[in-house]
Amino acid sequence: MLSRVCETLYWVSRYIERAENVARLINVNNMLIMDLPKGVSTGWEPLIDIIGMRQAYQENHTDFSEPKALRYLLIGYDNNSSILNSVINARENARTIRDVIPRDVWEEINSLYYYVKDNQNEGLSKRGRFAYLKKIIESTHMIFGTLDATLNHDHGYTFSRFGLMIERADMSSRILDIRSATLITNEVGKPFENIQWISLLRSMSAYQMYRQQMGVRVQRSDVIEFIMHSEVFPRSILFCLNELRKMMEPVIHSEELIKLIDQVCDSLKNEDVRMLKNGDLHDYVDKIQLKLAGVHNQLAELYFLKAPELIETEAAE
Repeated sequence: MLSRVCETLYWVSRYIERAENVARLINVNNMLIMDLPKGVSTGWEPLIDIIGMRQAYQENHTDFSEPKALRYLLIGYDNNSSILNSVINARENARTIRDVIPRDVWEEINSLYYYVKDNQNEGLSKRGRFAYLKKIIESTHMIFGTLDATLNHDHGYTFSRFGLMIERADMSSRILDIRSATLITNEVGKPFENIQWISLLRSMSAYQMYRQQMGVRVQRSDVIEFIMHSEVFPRSILFCLNELRKMMEPVIHSEELIKLIDQVCDSLKNEDVRMLKNGDLHDYVDKIQLKLAGVHNQLAELYFLKAPELIETEAAE
């Protein structure tokens, strides 16, 4: 399979996963604001930080009010991580390989694009926001389910899954970093600390699985442990890294990449994340994000940044 096709599938998955994550973040933040008393919520500013766009946002906006922040997150043309831009980028990448991907996958991506674009006002309104975001999340699940059920499980599928998992690991680390740093723990917010940690779990659809694995009580150390170290929850950082390693084993010339992933896994498993305070947690998560960026760069250098060539398995040689 041509490396160009593998790279395109990789980015299609990253963009679709990004759109889903932002949709989930907005939905959960909206519910958190309604659950907390006025003056306790941190508002919409943390979401801009999670997607890493604070500096770009402040170039054109003077505050983090709900209308401005929400428009930026949903349909901001000047925001590369907005839901609309993520879906546009996924669609454009998929369009260039329409002769390779199953027709059903293309139709699902195309339908999502038109839904996001044509129903923007629903997403911006309080009344229609929940249904709009729910539809986006369900559509992204449909796309990944269709890819899994209809795309040959060859190297194209491997790189598609790799894009999904590395985007997911990166977003999980960002959510944990920013949400833990912006928790309101003063006298006013202290009674609602539990609600804020539950919100963090819900932003990753992790609440029920957390309770199964860690128990009913929601507390800081357990949440951090679960999000970073769980080997069975599909949005934990360690789970995603383990999946990345498994995917690359059949691919030739992947020894150095696997070694790098192993180093990140070892670093993660050997750290007692329960003991990390906010400043230390932030510094540690920063290191994890840099290592994830290193994994992406290594992948791109090995397979994407060369002239088109065939990617083969060892067995095929």
